[in-house]
Amino acid sequence: MAAASPSMEAARIAALNRYAILDTEPEQSFDDLVILAAYVCRTPMAMLSLVDEHRQWFKSKVGVQVRETPREISFCSHAIEQDDLFIVPDTFADPRFRENPLVVGEPRIRFYAGAPLISEDGFALGTLCVADREARKLDEDQKNALKSLSRLALAQMELRLNLRLLKDALNDRTKEEHVRELELKRLEEKLIRVLGLKL
Repeated sequence: MAAASPSMEAARIAALNRYAILDTEPEQSFDDLVILAAYVCRTPMAMLSLVDEHRQWFKSKVGVQVRETPREISFCSHAIEQDDLFIVPDTFADPRFRENPLVVGEPRIRFYAGAPLISEDGFALGTLCVADREARKLDEDQKNALKSLSRLALAQMELRLNLRLLKDALNDRTKEEHVRELELKRLEEKLIRVLGLKL
């Protein structure tokens, strides 16, 4: 996947914003997926990362303290440019990352693997990723599990979005019904006044 054009990046950001998930509180369903990713991949760190214009923000995280990092130093910015897993077995051996503040400083990432969260309309919104303080590799089962968990994370985001849209639609319907009831009540009162009817 090539670097996104400005118009494609704007469309990707719009797709991300449609989920209304950035800067929300932690949710157990996402936390569980991140815990599973760390367990399956046997890493001390795992994150559900969403990448907007300026940062990567962690909806859920294990083994890291920060809630977000600048996009220009994020590993996930590279991962969302891929169709498949993005793996850096040894950050010290990779010129893109060896001087990265997340490598030379806390959390001292030496290994990274991220599975992009690709929406139904084809936009990579972020990643489900794992990291370690030691250089390493994932075996095929771990790679497949990480991809499966990333699909589950996206499905959870879709479910969350659909529940919000359904709630909004029900609220709109309730408001419309309330307005209709008020109109009927006003009409009834007007008929009573004008015609002297008793309903």
